[in-house]
Amino acid sequence: MFILGAGVCFIAEALSTILTIYSYIVIGAVLISWVKPDPYNPIVRFLYQLTEPVFYQVRKKLPSFFFRSQIDFSPLIVLLLILFINRVLLSSLYHYGQKLQILS
Repeated sequence: MFILGAGVCFIAEALSTILTIYSYIVIGAVLISWVKPDPYNPIVRFLYQLTEPVFYQVRKKLPSFFFRSQIDFSPLIVLLLILFINRVLLSSLYHYGQKLQILS
């Protein structure tokens, strides 16, 4: 049980790290969108390739009244989802892994 608990804790921490890095990528894409970037810049293309598929999926789910404004709420919703997954789901998974380690 100890090895299983350690594996569950490792998976929770790895996923949390990946989501934290992705949240920084989302913030970078938001900041860079404020300054009218060159679309052929490799950094800009990299940020858009990583974030636009997720933003598109969120935009599809948003009600139509969000599109009447000039503000794109999809990055905010993505960041809130990342925060929820990190704080609720992954912390629960981590604590479950710790309990598995204690039981052995």
